[in-house]
Amino acid sequence: MLVLANLLNALAVVLDTVLMLYLWVVIARALISWVNPDPFNPVVQALYKLTEPALYPIRRMMGGYSIGVDFSPLILLLAIYFLRIFLVPTLRDIAMQIR
Repeated sequence: MLVLANLLNALAVVLDTVLMLYLWVVIARALISWVNPDPFNPVVQALYKLTEPALYPIRRMMGGYSIGVDFSPLILLLAIYFLRIFLVPTLRDIAMQIR
């Protein structure tokens, strides 16, 4: 059981790190969208490729840009914060109970 506890704890740490990195990628994408970025820039392309799979379903559920402002990055950031506040500590608590 100790191995499973350590595995869950490591998974929690990795998940927290990945979510934090993705949070910064979404923030960078939102900041880049305020200016007119060069669509052929490799950094801009990478940001779009990393964030569009998560942002597109949110945009589709919201019904598009009805007021001219894209709130999908904000909703995605809130979802990432929720996962960091709920899922990561839950995994750590399960690991502590198993131990």
